[in-house]
Amino acid sequence: MLKFFKRHPPKEGEERERLKKELFKFQKCVEHGFPTKPSAMAYDSKLQLLAIGTKSGVIRIFGTPGFEVSATHEGDVSVTSIFFIPEEGRLITACSDSSLHLWEINNRDGSSVLEEKEMDSGEALKVKSMSTCSMSSDFSSLFVGTESGNVHVIDVKTLTETHVINMDTIIQNVPEDFKVSPGAVEATASNPVNSDKVLIGFNRGLIVLWNTKDGAAEATFNATQQLEYLTWSRNGEEFISAHNDGSYITWEAKNSAEPKEQALTPYGPFPCKAVNKLLWKMTKNEPMVVFSGGMPRASYGDRHTVSIMQGGDNHVVADLTSRVVDFIIISRADEKDAIETDRDDPRALVILAEEELVVLDLESEGWPAICLPYLNSVHSSAITCAQHISNVPESLWQKITDAGENQNKNFSKAEWPINGGRNLSSPPVTKDLLLTGHEDGTVRFWDASTSSLRLMYKLSTCPVFGIRDTTLDTQSPDEEEWPPFRKVGTFDPFSDDPRLAIQKLALCALSETLVAAGSAGQVLIFNMERQEREQDLKEVKVNVMADHEGFVWKGHEALSCKIDGLKHAAGFQPTCIMQLNPPAACTALALHSEWQLVAAGTGQGFALLDYAQKKEVATRCTLNPNDLTGTSDSAMSRRKSLKKSLRESFRRLRRRRSEKRPKEEKPKKDTEKAEPGNIEETPAAAAATSEGGAAAAAASPAPAETPASGGSGDCKPEERQVEARSADDSLASMVRSLYFADTFIVNGASHSPSLWVGTNGGHIFVYSLQVPASDKRTSDYVSCLLAKEIRLKHHAPVLSMAIVDCKNNVLPDAFEVINERAKAPDMEGQHSIIICSEEQLKAFTLPALKPRWKNKITAIDGARLRKIQFVNFRRASDNYNEFDIGCLTNTGELRVYSVSTLRRQLTSSALRKEDINGIASFVFTKEGQGFYLQSPSEFARVTLSTSATLATPKCELELAEGLRPPPPQPEEPEPAVDTPAVEVTPASETGSQEQEQDGTGEADVTVTSADDSRMDQSAMSADITVDSVRDIIAENDGTIITSVRTITQTTTSSVTEASATAAQDAQEAVTVINGVKEDAEDTVTDVLRETQHEVTTRTSEFVTRTSEKTVHSGEEVIKQLSEMKMTTAIIEDPSLLKQKVLDSSFTTTTTTTNADGEVTTTTTTTNGTE
Repeated sequence: MLKFFKRHPPKEGEERERLKKELFKFQKCVEHGFPTKPSAMAYDSKLQLLAIGTKSGVIRIFGTPGFEVSATHEGDVSVTSIFFIPEEGRLITACSDSSLHLWEINNRDGSSVLEEKEMDSGEALKVKSMSTCSMSSDFSSLFVGTESGNVHVIDVKTLTETHVINMDTIIQNVPEDFKVSPGAVEATASNPVNSDKVLIGFNRGLIVLWNTKDGAAEATFNATQQLEYLTWSRNGEEFISAHNDGSYITWEAKNSAEPKEQALTPYGPFPCKAVNKLLWKMTKNEPMVVFSGGMPRASYGDRHTVSIMQGGDNHVVADLTSRVVDFIIISRADEKDAIETDRDDPRALVILAEEELVVLDLESEGWPAICLPYLNSVHSSAITCAQHISNVPESLWQKITDAGENQNKNFSKAEWPINGGRNLSSPPVTKDLLLTGHEDGTVRFWDASTSSLRLMYKLSTCPVFGIRDTTLDTQSPDEEEWPPFRKVGTFDPFSDDPRLAIQKLALCALSETLVAAGSAGQVLIFNMERQEREQDLKEVKVNVMADHEGFVWKGHEALSCKIDGLKHAAGFQPTCIMQLNPPAACTALALHSEWQLVAAGTGQGFALLDYAQKKEVATRCTLNPNDLTGTSDSAMSRRKSLKKSLRESFRRLRRRRSEKRPKEEKPKKDTEKAEPGNIEETPAAAAATSEGGAAAAAASPAPAETPASGGSGDCKPEERQVEARSADDSLASMVRSLYFADTFIVNGASHSPSLWVGTNGGHIFVYSLQVPASDKRTSDYVSCLLAKEIRLKHHAPVLSMAIVDCKNNVLPDAFEVINERAKAPDMEGQHSIIICSEEQLKAFTLPALKPRWKNKITAIDGARLRKIQFVNFRRASDNYNEFDIGCLTNTGELRVYSVSTLRRQLTSSALRKEDINGIASFVFTKEGQGFYLQSPSEFARVTLSTSATLATPKCELELAEGLRPPPPQPEEPEPAVDTPAVEVTPASETGSQEQEQDGTGEADVTVTSADDSRMDQSAMSADITVDSVRDIIAENDGTIITSVRTITQTTTSSVTEASATAAQDAQEAVTVINGVKEDAEDTVTDVLRETQHEVTTRTSEFVTRTSEKTVHSGEEVIKQLSEMKMTTAIIEDPSLLKQKVLDSSFTTTTTTTNADGEVTTTTTTTNGTE
């Protein structure tokens, strides 16, 4: 019993539950990077906003850096077209299911959001077989062309169809050849001067100038080639048609007989690809023509290009590495408050490709590219690893900024043209970096301080190995080359050598030291330098397999290093390189800049490097001696393979027999013997336990977000049957984690530097280090001795380790205490080591390594941990903070475990369990945030902390008053004077048998009253159900009185004071219950008004009395019904109503019911003037 309490931490109380809510909360922040699979783009020149739609139905709108809103269409649809309604903050999207949607940017809770506007019909408008869309020049209508040749005109304010231009009507005056089948509507273009005129282009080359006001064709133009696109000049007198043979033709709107200029094929005369889109802009010099496609099919048919031509001299072909989706031109003439001229004055060209966004400055000489403040292609080369650095010092931040600006000298100095909206976020308090390693050997530094991810600086490791870095090359058009190509954009999916890929990164921001480890065993150490310099590079070759001479490596060779005469630009410059042998990919990396040590691990072992003296300190092979040949990819003999297979089969049989052994045979003693006592366990003991291995059952689903307690509580939870891992697994030798710490290793009296090495097989090596003092650091050597070994019984991979002091604070990183960024650890009390494997969390005391707490995760719910980070959570209200363990499981759940008790604090479903790439790419921050690749080009950002973060966009869009149309008001019907319908339901209709035996009941009343001030309601009803309607009055006599169902309904005509014929209309529409129509005098209107008011008042009083939760007798109910009848009788009886109208008096009717059920009505007339 004492052992049970010792192994379980104390139960958490109400105070802890309240603290959980103040510390932990999962929420999604923002998406960084480039939208995956873009399909459409639009630009609002007035509000300066850019919208991008994707094939998954997502819409993202961008403005000034920090302004971003997004939304997603319902259903599985892709966005095919987007159209802004200028200055209104509204846009229309056309989707692949031929539906049209209207969206609005609204301000909600202090920030802008994108919302879909509901249509009156409740469903999105659909146009069957939609082929093309375009907006009218006055932005009032949308022209939707179809495959059948019709054009639907849509009102953009209501998104309703106004009329249809039928193909038969269009082609009445066209040549006979086109009357048979002109094809689908390929393009439409509204005249920029006269919005009533629109060009309608058909697939076969027929172009019709249609006048929507007159409903007739004004001119017909015949092109000999298949049509692709139509565009007007600014003056509205000329237009250009683009065709599928790579040519375009200029036409005059007034002359349809022949084109103004013959067809021009820029890259002919050989067959060319189609010109997909063309824009014609007027400048102060020569007109500018920009088009996509048109390349010669034979030689450059695989190029993705956008050509810019102005006059005869200025000609550039922007060459991209991915397909061009769309492009737009931002013109100053279209901006808000622009002076009206006959020129467009193009400012920038925005090219949307499948994998990146490119913006060219059209006002600067040579049309250079503009740096992107957001929408960067984070996957310009495939991302292989990432690391987040918090609170970067200002000095290092400025050096990185300067180095990045030096790399961007060839970019345009123009300001970012898309700057609509306002960013309401406050300036960041700290500077945060996101480092990404890429397949091409580059490391990119991103500004992750705000909601916009901006590229700051790029470091390439290629020059170290004698490979030219092509990512920084800026190609200018070659005068002799035709077409004049210029490479634009950064997306480059191809790598010169896969061995260059960066696998692990480590950056110490306080010492300005960066370590990058690659796929071929290369480990490079960089230091930040402000000046360009030329220096020699020291290479240290380390053989991890030095003690195993028979090992033969069958993998790739190491990269050849160029160490002499290297000239490095300002920024991070290499100072040393450690080349591991065998040159396997690095699987773990650790840096301690204060001790100037670097540890790197591979699948075969690890090495420790002293980069101050550029000397190897220690190595160790972690391979199983039985599998040395197998790991080197050499073929095993058939005899050895058979022996190993038989051995494994017998082991599985023994394991199954041990599992089938009845639990009654020493159930508790065996468990207790397998519990803590010996840390280093044998494989047999591990097989007898159920702490590790693969889960026998799938993980049970967890709630979306629930504060949870740890795995151990007052009672031991039910554990799953878990299969133990094999100790002979060939992957068990892989080094998964490395950790430097200054703690108690040998005894509890003195602490010393140490290195902790965790492998894939649950084996942990603890090394004691002796680091010379700073004055002897360059002369004395660093020593490394193996102090302890730990073998986890479940043989699960060791993902992370951390040492906490007696106050449950994780030991700070290097230089943090000296720079006053963290408190000094408590070196007087006892330290503990927390070992995080895939299957459990376990804490041991130091230096004795006695088990303290344990949470068996896989055995409880079947989940496995994939990513782990020790996080410092802070409370938003004060300065309280605590360390906890942030985890990501293989099921996509984000969890938080307490460092002090290892209890679970939070569980939230963040990723789909099928999203393997997202889970593998997840990286935690020290503040509880997380980044993961939700697509190859997009980082999703989440947080587990309640602290305020600048990662969530907080923005606002200011709209001028009156620009957005007000919501449509429903048409008000003509005012009508109605009388109530009062219904009393007898108990016989309720079906209640119990109420027949009771003498009393309860009244349940539901009333809907009319507004007598407006008198525009169609009906006024009160349904009164009396539970005691069958009351036994005289049981001996057998007399039963049931309530009378009284229905009075009077419908009168509208009462309009302003109408001269109001009295006549009211007189003709007076209808009573029995259907008799009576004539009345002109005073009928006034009488009906007074009667209506009286009916409403008495009905309200009646409902109030009967709705009270009291018991009524039969006599009371009859009395109340009689009072109600007095009010309505004047309208029920036509003669009484007529008499009252003629005498201008009020008539009161009293209705009584005797015991025999006979109803007696008494009418009393009173002069209205009394």
